[in-house]
Amino acid sequence: MKYIYETHMHTKEASACSGTEAREFIKYMSELGYSGIIITDHFFNGNSCVPKDLPWEKRVEMYCSGYEHALEEAQRTGSDLTVMFGIEYNFHGDEFLLYGVDKKWLLDNPDILEKDRYEVYKCVHEYGGIMVQAHPYRERGYLSEINLTPDVSDGAEVYNACNPDYQNSLGYEYAVSKNFRMSAGSDIHNPGQPDMGGMMFDHKINSIDEYIKAFMNNEGTPVFIRDIENNKEFKEVKNDKALTIPTQGPTLEVIWH
Repeated sequence: MKYIYETHMHTKEASACSGTEAREFIKYMSELGYSGIIITDHFFNGNSCVPKDLPWEKRVEMYCSGYEHALEEAQRTGSDLTVMFGIEYNFHGDEFLLYGVDKKWLLDNPDILEKDRYEVYKCVHEYGGIMVQAHPYRERGYLSEINLTPDVSDGAEVYNACNPDYQNSLGYEYAVSKNFRMSAGSDIHNPGQPDMGGMMFDHKINSIDEYIKAFMNNEGTPVFIRDIENNKEFKEVKNDKALTIPTQGPTLEVIWH
């Protein structure tokens, strides 16, 4: 039996770009065949909807509410979906998925926004967490360059369902060149997204600590689905040429840190 986990998703509670409350994702993601989800809302230095003028403790409470609402809904309905907490953390357009940190870590680090990439990486690792670069070769109108910092990456997201194929393939090529662990996710903001992704395991993951251990042991396989309304079978990213062999290079300047 295979178990699929969503590693990258956003809720209305904390991400300004999402229009869906966390509770609404529980039944939906279960019906799509996922065994678990990691809520990774945009943090305060990204596309967050949490007001900046609130005390730190209140901001953290609001930020974590998406995850907490999803967990409450799963428990209320008796869902088998494992609900886990994560963060999408922005530096200078380059965003990282933080796994293994929690509300206590946020409350204990009110100066986290003042830290650079290396300092955040150290702080995350000291707490037992990891950092995976999300969509490393993403290009959007709001981005002016591509920033790559392999020294603070425990892995790279080689498939992001909201990226064009060539950007995903550049991320895959980057991960191969650095011998990185590979991740995949949907980056879902609302139900109805046609393409989806995730990590496939041979065993059930029951907590974020178990996810980190399995990911770091290379036990997970990046998978994807195109046109989920008509296709229900997840396929391995590594077997799709469009997702692994770049058809063009980046158009933005690539800056290495």
